[in-house]
Amino acid sequence: MTAHSLDANGLRALMGTFRDALVAHRATLNLLNVYPVPDGDTGSNMTMTVDSVCADLDALDQGADMDTVAAAIAHGSLMGARGNSGVILSQVLRGLSAAFSPVGATDPTGTIDGRLLADGMAAASTAAYGAVMTPVEGTILTVVRESAEAAVAAADDGADLLGVAEASRTAGGESLARTPELLPVLAEAGVVDAGGSGFLLLLDAVLTTIDGRPIPEPVEVAVPLSIDDRPDAHGGDPGLGTQYEVMYFLDAPDEAVEGFKEAWAALGDSIVVVGGDGVWNCHVHTDDIGGAVEAGIAVGRPYRIRVTDLFDEVKEQAEEQAWVRESMAADQGDVGEAVPCAVIAVANGPGIRDIFRSLGVRRVVLGGQSMNPSTADLLAAVEAVPANDVVLLPNNGNIIAVAGQVDAQTAKTVRVVPTRGISEGFASLLAYDPEGTAEDNLTSMAGAADAVVAGEVTVAVRDSSGDMGEITEGDHLGLTGGKVRVVADTAFDATTGLLAELVEEDHEIVTVIAGEDADEATTAAVVAWLATEHPGLDVEVHDGGQPLYPYYLGIE
Repeated sequence: MTAHSLDANGLRALMGTFRDALVAHRATLNLLNVYPVPDGDTGSNMTMTVDSVCADLDALDQGADMDTVAAAIAHGSLMGARGNSGVILSQVLRGLSAAFSPVGATDPTGTIDGRLLADGMAAASTAAYGAVMTPVEGTILTVVRESAEAAVAAADDGADLLGVAEASRTAGGESLARTPELLPVLAEAGVVDAGGSGFLLLLDAVLTTIDGRPIPEPVEVAVPLSIDDRPDAHGGDPGLGTQYEVMYFLDAPDEAVEGFKEAWAALGDSIVVVGGDGVWNCHVHTDDIGGAVEAGIAVGRPYRIRVTDLFDEVKEQAEEQAWVRESMAADQGDVGEAVPCAVIAVANGPGIRDIFRSLGVRRVVLGGQSMNPSTADLLAAVEAVPANDVVLLPNNGNIIAVAGQVDAQTAKTVRVVPTRGISEGFASLLAYDPEGTAEDNLTSMAGAADAVVAGEVTVAVRDSSGDMGEITEGDHLGLTGGKVRVVADTAFDATTGLLAELVEEDHEIVTVIAGEDADEATTAAVVAWLATEHPGLDVEVHDGGQPLYPYYLGIE
């Protein structure tokens, strides 16, 4: 039976359905990421954000009213927000929950009807755009806005709750399909926006809750294996799921793809096939590598074939998680004596943590690429340090928005120096005054961070293309300002190529921070190259121990 309104219990059920949908679709959303560098995945960040909402809801009494439920959604989404996608989603949920609260709502009984859902969608769109300094169309923002516009138009025409929800979901789906037209990087990759795809699951959850419609089946389901369940040898135990991930591009006629997907369905699971006009990006989990490739040969030409042993990947992930837990435990000790203004930095890598500590940082929150801390993580650190004024150094572009939400959640004064990398974070601390205010330190530290030219070297985690041409998974990339400037076969070539572009005559110091994947011979070769090409430079080398990035570079 279709519901004509939603009460507090219905709203709680809706959020649980949304969370379950994100869990099921998480791998698909992660695969839609198009940038080649390791990053906090959209699906994972959105899922963890809504997990936090459900945790707050689970703590409520069963009879909690709409105002209490709405407040829990707002608080849980704020505290759990991770990454840019999580922050935007949290703003969407906070906009909705503010409208759903009986305070000022059009329905005095505290239930949600079509008019209130439309008003909530409009508030969600406004809040989402407000969370982004420079909104980009072709992203989740566009999908939210156009869904909201359709909801308001339907409500204005007298539609009930179901009519508003249907109009919003239809418009959202059409908007998502147009995102590649607005954002060229999506068109080049043959995908739609990941954040927008995740948002549509919220609208699907609305339709499930009020009309019993099933959540669309995910085209990719990834169930992580527990390291305790992993066999000692690769025996292919059928109880553990498929062992290999096979990915390739496929040139094949569009009409042949349905048969191709059916052939893959007989070989494995977690199937993703996206594209069109004869070019397809294909992904499957299987135990039959040969069969997966032969299925492509039967309908066309597979190329750029990549095979990953998922069991090895699970082991590596478990080891990384263990390292994170140990590192977090190691940094929960003494925060020093009280000062007027303390600094908190986000970083990964034991060497980097030690350097930040030596420069006066009172607490290091573990995080960075692929490990985005939540608002709650940063807030806990702020409350722990002995200072009434606090400066946050996010040291990653995907964490700045999360850091910006902390000030409103504490009685302390919190300011964010928008450092986008570790080198900028180090440089900012040269201007840190523990006796100053957070506001004064923000000005001086931001200026010091701007004075350093920062670079990073990493390895491409997916195929991509852009201004530097085609990028293949496994290529070494040199980046600055978030943009790929060098594509090379080796870490040495990527590092020296990036330095050749960034170092100028008036520069005096180059700082090289070596990661856990940097070998001593390559580091020595980079230092020797600098001595030959720029003999007047002072070169400092530090062991940072950071994952994913063999080198961070700072040039002053």
